[in-house]
Amino acid sequence: MFFRFFSFIACQLAGGLAGWYATSSTHTATSELVGILAGVVLGGVAWFLLDISRGARLLHWLRVGDASDVALRTGLWGEVSDRTRRLIRAREQMTLESQHRLQDFLSALQASPNGVLLLDAQGQIEWLNQTAALHFGLDAQRDLLQHLGNLVRDPGFARYFARRDYRQGLIMPGRENTATRPVKLSVHLYPYGEGRLLLLSSDITAVEQAEAMRRDFVANVSHEIRTPLTVLAGFVETLQTLPLNDAERERYLALMAQQAGRMQTLVHDLLVLSRLEGSPPPSDAEGIAVPTLMHQLEQDGRALSAVLSPTCEPLHRLVFETSLSGEIMGAPSELLSALGNLVSNAIRYTPSGGQIEVRARLLADDRAEFSVSDTGPGIAPEHIPRLTERFYRVDLSRSRDTGGTGLGLAIVKHVAQRHGAELTIQSTPGKGSVFRIIFPSSRVRLSP
Repeated sequence: MFFRFFSFIACQLAGGLAGWYATSSTHTATSELVGILAGVVLGGVAWFLLDISRGARLLHWLRVGDASDVALRTGLWGEVSDRTRRLIRAREQMTLESQHRLQDFLSALQASPNGVLLLDAQGQIEWLNQTAALHFGLDAQRDLLQHLGNLVRDPGFARYFARRDYRQGLIMPGRENTATRPVKLSVHLYPYGEGRLLLLSSDITAVEQAEAMRRDFVANVSHEIRTPLTVLAGFVETLQTLPLNDAERERYLALMAQQAGRMQTLVHDLLVLSRLEGSPPPSDAEGIAVPTLMHQLEQDGRALSAVLSPTCEPLHRLVFETSLSGEIMGAPSELLSALGNLVSNAIRYTPSGGQIEVRARLLADDRAEFSVSDTGPGIAPEHIPRLTERFYRVDLSRSRDTGGTGLGLAIVKHVAQRHGAELTIQSTPGKGSVFRIIFPSSRVRLSP
């Protein structure tokens, strides 16, 4: 400000001196005074024009100039230029930081496992992440500014979107939903801003399946326990109210023991499953020799086949062969339980006179394969994917007649998974089935 004042005075003094010098040759006081006054006025006008030009230059710089360029260096306009440049740079820095924060926020939304979709007041798509695009079959670029109601045609979603009451969410089928592979989405709209909407979607297929499995599990366990309990209660009432001879009493007691054993087996299998799911995977510090394992399986298999026979002789032709002399590393009790379940199932479901073959061999890549094949009735292809589900039975009446709990193959699956093994099932209706457990080479210790 002082520079501006002194420059104005200096210009007037310079103009006055110039006017005095121009009129000094006349040697008259009046002419010299007029010259001085005229010079002062011209000096002020010159300063004013210069100041206007500097202001115009600053204005031009503000309109089209680069903030990194220096418009003016000195004077009031120079200070205005410097302060303006600092403000512009601060604003640019704030804008850049805001853009970075926005990009970080959008990147976080993009990485979200849930679908995120932003709608304007007209219901048009402003932004969506890739998960939302997959959930609704949208294109993140092509479908921007398209009305969501025109792209998602599910009737339930259309009603939910149109009624404008978003206090509750919506469960709707996903884009890839089919009868054999159901896909369920949880969708919820949240109003925000001036009429805008935030849509959140999540794939709850696994949750729905888990809930369905839980309901089925509770229902199946209740049913499996209620049936023998009903039988036991009936026999107890009979023993209490009716006069029975020794033969009848022995018969009823035998049936009661059979039903109690059925419940005991069910509880045992449930406890085994619970232990398998709640314990860490077995280490490879211990194991069981394959010949020992095969010998135990053969003993148990022949005993079971004989128990099922009225003559106490094995009902089936049983073949146990092994070309593997090493060890399978893991929990011996679990390995015996899993393979024993496969042998037991083969014996129970193969008619009298059928053949059951149990083999252990080393594969070319040092993996170990245990296979159990039978000549039973076989399994239809549509049942095979569900065989390892708890309480799933192909033939409900036949399974109960043979004493099965519906948990054996579920136990086999869990044991195989805990040992890093692969369970495969091949079956042809009318020709029999082959169950294989293939252990990785890390679980196989060959004999020297």
